[in-house]
Amino acid sequence: MAPEAVGPERRPQNLTLLSLALTHVREVAFFSDENAVFHFVNEEMCRVLGYSCAELLGMSVPDIDPEFPLDRWFKHWNTLKAQRSLQFESRYRTKTGRLFPVEINANYFEFEGQGYCLALVRDLTTRQQAEEALRESEKRYQQLLHSITDYIYTVQVADGRPLVTVHGPGCAAVTGYTPEDYAADPGLWYRMIYEPDRAAVMGQAGRVLAGESASPLEHRILHRDGSLRWVRNTSVPHFDPQRRLIAYDGLVEDITERKQAEQERSRLQEQLQQAQKLESVGRLAGGVAHDFNNILAIVNGCSEIILANSEITGVARRRVLEILKAGQRGASLTRQLLAFSRKQILQPKVLSLNLVLEDIDKMMSRLIGEEIELKTVLDPNLEPVTADPGQMEQVILNFCINARDAMPEGGRITIETANVTVDDTLAAQHFPMKTGRYVRLTVMDTGTGMDKETLAHIFEPFFSTKGPDQGTGLGLATVYGIVQQSGGHVWASSEPGRGTTFSVYLPAVSEEIEPRAPEVQPLERTRGSETILLVEDSAPLRALASELLANSGYTVLTAEDGEQAVQLAQEHKGYISLLLTDVSLPKIKGPLLASRLQQQRPEMKILYVSGYADNIISPNGVLQPDTAFLQKPFTGPVLCRKVREVLDAPPGNPGTLS
Repeated sequence: MAPEAVGPERRPQNLTLLSLALTHVREVAFFSDENAVFHFVNEEMCRVLGYSCAELLGMSVPDIDPEFPLDRWFKHWNTLKAQRSLQFESRYRTKTGRLFPVEINANYFEFEGQGYCLALVRDLTTRQQAEEALRESEKRYQQLLHSITDYIYTVQVADGRPLVTVHGPGCAAVTGYTPEDYAADPGLWYRMIYEPDRAAVMGQAGRVLAGESASPLEHRILHRDGSLRWVRNTSVPHFDPQRRLIAYDGLVEDITERKQAEQERSRLQEQLQQAQKLESVGRLAGGVAHDFNNILAIVNGCSEIILANSEITGVARRRVLEILKAGQRGASLTRQLLAFSRKQILQPKVLSLNLVLEDIDKMMSRLIGEEIELKTVLDPNLEPVTADPGQMEQVILNFCINARDAMPEGGRITIETANVTVDDTLAAQHFPMKTGRYVRLTVMDTGTGMDKETLAHIFEPFFSTKGPDQGTGLGLATVYGIVQQSGGHVWASSEPGRGTTFSVYLPAVSEEIEPRAPEVQPLERTRGSETILLVEDSAPLRALASELLANSGYTVLTAEDGEQAVQLAQEHKGYISLLLTDVSLPKIKGPLLASRLQQQRPEMKILYVSGYADNIISPNGVLQPDTAFLQKPFTGPVLCRKVREVLDAPPGNPGTLS
């Protein structure tokens, strides 16, 4: 018997744990046999390649990997069988025909006498783009290195006094001065040296005059036009027969462009390292926040139930209130962690950033105080973007709060919006931005500013320049996650004493701006009498949600996984109005469970629950239109109101809100 995809009941029992683990891996994973036929594919593979699980299980490796036809596969199989594991690179092809580079870690194992390949596959697109940018930088560096202009000079020593003579046409190109200029002005060569570098240059000259050997020195000079140039100065001494120094010759090479190329290469390497570091921290933060959400839902929900009991008074009530407040603060922290790791659920719409700024103008004024001037420069023809309006408000407010804290004596915050076109030059400066039309949001302050070391860490979670009691250090990390998940880019520039500028680039769209949503009604518990099928694999959270719903008048059927839910639905003779299901369930995922049950009960509505953005229902964390969804951790009032909202929705697709 061969391993099969997650879900079918025929999967061998002793491979269940491995298959379930691979299902949740955020990398492509599959089993294949010696004929290259797939026997198991995980959800990430389906998402990346664009096929359904059923489609992939009817395919083989050559169908997605054009570099491995069957004849090459068989040779590869024999090598894998002999070595037990292989690591190599190839290219995969999606359902739409797009090719992308991958790194494959293949491992051989046997089950019931038959050999299989377990492969973990990683997308190399981002890494190869970074490597290509570095290669291009290196190419430019080498080209510039071979086009250096230079000139020579001679220093003759007479009566202990040096006489400098400059030779060669390259002198004018490097310095802007001709050899005749140096002959007419003996002190010109000294004044031309950039003042901060003069001590080093004169130290080298002193060593040469003392008869010592001197290594080439790189320093800056002032060109005749006022610009700074980098040069490489090499000196060779000449002695008389008595070993007395009589002169020395020097070679000056213009290395300005080489230095600029080195700086560009260093900047690209720093950007690549920073992107890799933030990606790693993001994966860790997302995993922690996902598991912590279930715990917080139980802490907060149980606290609410206890507080609903009027007999709990005095010290006991105050202590439970403190528990609830701590749980709510924890929920806020997990939301920020999910934002940074790009695992929050976004509900985007086509909007204008100008309207977002108008909506929060009064709030910003109250936050920053009267001693700080707030200036807005908004482009009246600003193009729309696709973003979550609430999240964009959070981005802007975070910028303003940080600007306020950087100006304790007052100052000015300037907020600008503009349409911009990103060309190849700007895109290269801000890897991995692509060329195209963008809307730029800029927030500038006149505060204390930051040094280069601080600037390199500002988007990392829990990094803060404030005191321990003045914030969590998650504000700018949250901004980073929101902008990245919205398909945009964010950068900061700053210098000590010169303020800070944050720039957000969001892709412009050509769609019409959507109307503003109506004001949200106050939270309140809403009652009902319908029957709800609740599916949640966490026993404490399942019990809590069941109690909250039962207290509001609902009849609740509970199941710990998809299979049990299917059985309950078949055995229950009455009407089931709503399926309330977690997205990530063992055995049968929430959306697949909903699809199966709706075949039996087409009138049943669906409400999904999850602690983070799951690609099963939400590609890239963007909620699909008309999907009823509740974010963990939730409070009792929020749960009951959302249930009532879904049940009262107009007739239509029973799995969505119309």
